Amino acid sequence: MRRSAVVLALLVPLVAACYDEITGVRVLPAPDGLTYQVEPSGDPATPSGILLRWNAVDDPALESYRVYSRASSTSSFGLRGTTTSTTFHDNGYPHLEYYVVAVSVDGGESDASNSIVVDERLQLARPAWLRSISLNGAIHLEWSDNAYQAEPNGFSFYRVYSTAYDLDSNLCGTQWSLEGSTVSSSFLVGNLSNGRPLCFAVSAIAIEGYESLWSPLRYDTPRPDGLNVLLKAVDADISKAGFRFFLDANNDHQAGPLELGLVGSGGSAANDFRVYRNAGGVFLEPVRTGTTVQTYGILPVKALTSIDIAPVGGYSRNAVEAVPGYGYVFQMTESDGFYRYGAIRVAAVGTDYVIVDWAYQTDPGNPELVRPNR
Repeated sequence: MRRSAVVLALLVPLVAACYDEITGVRVLPAPDGLTYQVEPSGDPATPSGILLRWNAVDDPALESYRVYSRASSTSSFGLRGTTTSTTFHDNGYPHLEYYVVAVSVDGGESDASNSIVVDERLQLARPAWLRSISLNGAIHLEWSDNAYQAEPNGFSFYRVYSTAYDLDSNLCGTQWSLEGSTVSSSFLVGNLSNGRPLCFAVSAIAIEGYESLWSPLRYDTPRPDGLNVLLKAVDADISKAGFRFFLDANNDHQAGPLELGLVGSGGSAANDFRVYRNAGGVFLEPVRTGTTVQTYGILPVKALTSIDIAPVGGYSRNAVEAVPGYGYVFQMTESDGFYRYGAIRVAAVGTDYVIVDWAYQTDPGNPELVRPNR
């Protein structure tokens, strides 16, 4: 027992108490390592608050910490708040300068910590461009990584925002929502309603929390799609030679079951197009009244997502040859009187069949299939 007592005695730290010679009040060491991080709000000019952090003062006489601040370089410091933690959250627009003191159990204040100055000049450059890819129930966003590339040691992450988009007036809404944050220069916005246009923006956040100005705005509209659909030529299997992008069971475009990407009989006049072959190859022929088609561009497209805005004009009722790798855009007049657009990319062509990827924009009058040039 005696040995144990000696060991315990050696483990007890020897604290040299320090007192003010005049007041006799216990004086603690000053806190150090004070840092800050402003909290972005979506408005680069108005942070939502600031979070201060500092190193703990290891002294049994410590009771709390006091935070002092001033709003300008010409004003005096005033008490901003008291906390027993080594962090302090100041809600609202931050003051210009802050410092922290330790307070002992008998009320004595330590010397001031290092002070921090909230310097908005540390704000990063905004992302220079923003692009998007329409997907089925989702939007893929990608943007310039210039904020990180210019200040890799000062960069923290990106914030992604969205709001409604009015296609008719070409205007983004005013009620923006935070979709999420990421350290990469791309982001997938999921769980979206097909045919509902949205507007997007991205900002860069510095390690101190400063938010950059927003990227250029970008609108996009998710739409249904399908991959690797097999269609047979009429003379090979007429039951699988027709294709309909969109079928509204109630014919009202508002309620009731909606069917998309339907393979059916090549003999039905309800199909948007059918597949047939002749000595010249395999062809896609518009069928339904109001459906027209044209080849997308003059070169093959890498993927279905490479077909962006539906062309304004140039559609025809004439059949087009199905060439592997090429894209085709269909313009269809629906029962509600609006145009709707569909896209086809030919993945493969056989002697009596074709394999296609397809996309359809359910939003009436919206020519956007993948990546709008906005």
